[in-house]
Amino acid sequence: MNISFTEKQEQYIASQIKTGDFQNASELVRDALRLHEVYRHRVIEELRSEIAKGWDGETSKRSASDIAKAKAQKV
Repeated sequence: MNISFTEKQEQYIASQIKTGDFQNASELVRDALRLHEVYRHRVIEELRSEIAKGWDGETSKRSASDIAKAKAQKV
C-alpha cells in the first residue's frame, strides 16, 4: 500500500519521530487510524442520539419555513 502525504504532514510525522513519541511513520499512522476510529464511532453515536431525541421529542408547532426564517434572522 502506498500513501501520499503533504509536505506539512511529512514534517509533522518527522517531528513526532524525532521527539521519540513514535519509532517510525508506520507506528504513527497506525495510532492515528486507531484514534480516527474512536473519534468516528463517537461522532456517529452522538448523531444517532440526537436523531433519536428529535424523533422522540415533542412536535414543533412551527412550520419549516418559520424555522428557516428564524435561523436566517439570527445570522
